[in-house]
Amino acid sequence: MPDYDVVVAGAGTAGCYAAATAAQAGLDVAIVERKSEEEAGHIACGDALKGADAFPESIPKERIEPAFTNTGVDHGRFEIPSEDTVLEIPVPGELAVIDRWEYGRRIIDAADDAGVDIHYDTVVQTVLQEDDSGEPSPDGSGRVTGLKATRKGEPVEYDAGVVIDAAGALSLLQDETDFEDTTFDTNVTYSQFCSAYREIVHVEEPVEWEDALVFKPTERAAGYLWYFPRTETEINAGLGFQMTEEPMQLVDDLKRDLRERPEFEGAEVEDKLGAALPTRRPYDSAVAPGYMAVGDAAGHVNPTTGGGIAGAAYAGKYAAEAAMDALSNGGPTEDALWEYNERVMDHFGARYAALDVYNILSTAVDIDEMMGLLAAMPGEKIAESLYEGSTSLSWRLKARMAIDSFGYWRDIYGLYKTKSVADDLLAHYEQYPSSPAAFDDWQAERDEIMDRVYATTGADPKY
Repeated sequence: MPDYDVVVAGAGTAGCYAAATAAQAGLDVAIVERKSEEEAGHIACGDALKGADAFPESIPKERIEPAFTNTGVDHGRFEIPSEDTVLEIPVPGELAVIDRWEYGRRIIDAADDAGVDIHYDTVVQTVLQEDDSGEPSPDGSGRVTGLKATRKGEPVEYDAGVVIDAAGALSLLQDETDFEDTTFDTNVTYSQFCSAYREIVHVEEPVEWEDALVFKPTERAAGYLWYFPRTETEINAGLGFQMTEEPMQLVDDLKRDLRERPEFEGAEVEDKLGAALPTRRPYDSAVAPGYMAVGDAAGHVNPTTGGGIAGAAYAGKYAAEAAMDALSNGGPTEDALWEYNERVMDHFGARYAALDVYNILSTAVDIDEMMGLLAAMPGEKIAESLYEGSTSLSWRLKARMAIDSFGYWRDIYGLYKTKSVADDLLAHYEQYPSSPAAFDDWQAERDEIMDRVYATTGADPKY
């Protein structure tokens, strides 16, 4: 039976950064990946990577930079058909559109070079758990000690000091783990996620917006189209919808829009893929004895933009470092792994939780009214809200908005009230507890703020 300090389920961004970080520190590490060696790294993604200049050093930028296909993007282009307008929104920081499969292969190769054992064609079936005496638990509860899997059709077990779940959105490992008497977040349902489909499309002539990420709302609520230029003639074209809505005919909706855009006349499709991604707040706690979840498997995605690569990379780093500390200091108890939760919340989790308030608002407003309001707002302030979780307006901008947004003042007042409660939520997350002992009280106070979110937005409860 294989014996590793750390076993990582999944060879995506979070999994590779976690594995590389731990292996470079001298730990014995394995990644188990359900795909074949040829298919590994092939993941449905918007392909926009923000902040690559500040990624963890365990897989430095120079290892992934050859996968960057367009580094000239500096703004978002928000098309609003109902207002017959296009809103230009600046994107702060470094941004690149990437070849996601090439990027995926490069981070896997980097993990391999760090000394990680990578086991392809390995499908995880369940987790191993043991009781306080160190014996296998008859009821499946207790500390997670490894994984049961099938590798190339043959059963295999992995004994691990720590299991890191990087198996993606709605990870099946979490269905197989008994989290009773732990803080691990089990308040997770499909309705908190988005379903997405994307194609890589080649066009005959260069597009005019090769320096922009293009977004467009669908005719139905809680849906959006995107067009991200990998190059001036190779476009990542996709569509997603919130799973609270009735299922959309994703391919038909996307193809309809493609047919109506003259720049896509005669286009050829190279690749097609679908996926689910979190459009929810980060998990309240992503640790249990012997177990941590990272990346999409822990809701580490900006719920307003769907961006998750940078957060996943850092979640992997923080999880690996927490595992290393725990394994060298008495074992991977929940208390020992708790520093991982704190670092995630401090770095990006609090901000993402505040941004989730605006995602909740979007489920309760009329889409045309929302688009009209966005058309009246300054693009730089929308950018702050999308990426920072909060924004402020000078009196000059307020005056300009008052003129431009005549007819939307009721919506503006609602947005102002929503911003106020989002700021309160952000402040509360910035006081995330330093140990599991204070976790229940922190959650209770957070839930009181969420009650105000629902009352302010008029949305149905999300959690």
